[in-house]
Amino acid sequence: MKLQLILTFLLSLTSIGVFGQQPYEPIDTVETDLGTLLIYPNRYWEYIEERDFDGVLCPDLHDLVSNDSNYMYKSPWRCDVTITTTTNDVSEMTDTLWLCTIDTTHSDYCIPFEGRVTSRFGPRRGRNHNGIDIDLETGDTIYAAFDGKIRYSQYHEKGFGNLIIIRHYNGLETYYGHCSKLFVSPNQDVKAGDPIGLGGNTGRSTGSHLHFEIRFYDNPFDPELVFDFENNTIVDPNLLLYAGVFSHSSRRSSSSGSKTYTVDKNSSFHSVRSGDTLSKIAVMYGTSVDRLCKLNGIKATDILHIGQKIKVK
Repeated sequence: MKLQLILTFLLSLTSIGVFGQQPYEPIDTVETDLGTLLIYPNRYWEYIEERDFDGVLCPDLHDLVSNDSNYMYKSPWRCDVTITTTTNDVSEMTDTLWLCTIDTTHSDYCIPFEGRVTSRFGPRRGRNHNGIDIDLETGDTIYAAFDGKIRYSQYHEKGFGNLIIIRHYNGLETYYGHCSKLFVSPNQDVKAGDPIGLGGNTGRSTGSHLHFEIRFYDNPFDPELVFDFENNTIVDPNLLLYAGVFSHSSRRSSSSGSKTYTVDKNSSFHSVRSGDTLSKIAVMYGTSVDRLCKLNGIKATDILHIGQKIKVK
């Protein structure tokens, strides 16, 4: 109870200022069961154990994409900015990355808010809409999508309004914009399904809604590749990322060796091409391998043949 009271008091004092770039020396410390809290003169606090946190929550993935000479992607831990770097050019990806959105260690997920999708990922009024909009009422509770750590939680002057960014153990980040109230602070650990804020209409917004994004090393892609918002489920524990996934279009581009072709999401059938797998086709059309197997009466282990028609909806 004492620890809970201390944390509640400190959260109420947390400054909405510059996090992660602390210019002050701590003025006091508080010993807690969770570690030593450093308290700063601008009323910001952090755990001493996390003072030098490098932002890496998915070491295997980070080692792969940061050390490979083809990528050299960076992911600094900045709590005062939304985009941490502009050097992660995913349009140059020549391979497909296989991520596990959930695994045996972090097996939970949560739809941030179970509401009607009012605007999807893709071109909108001459620019790209980098996420989806979910209808809600101001004051509705918003939840963390996966386990992770809060990287950003403050008012964003350039459009998001009150914004929360969570970095996750699967190598992704999720954005929650236009909140009316923030429940979390930078460096705070959260679990999937934890309440993180209240929905609202702050920032560049014409009505109460949640603007939700998913990003890979600062690059947005369609959240509906990960979540089925109609049925409030995850699409597939396996997520395949390649250059075409990040295309700012409702028509997804797919790479097959050195060839590139487009995929029409409105089509009911997919014609198998060289290099296609059920997992890759599922990602292209925002569905799951299990769903494809049921639609086509096949097994996940079946061999696909070039020219074979796969029913996708």
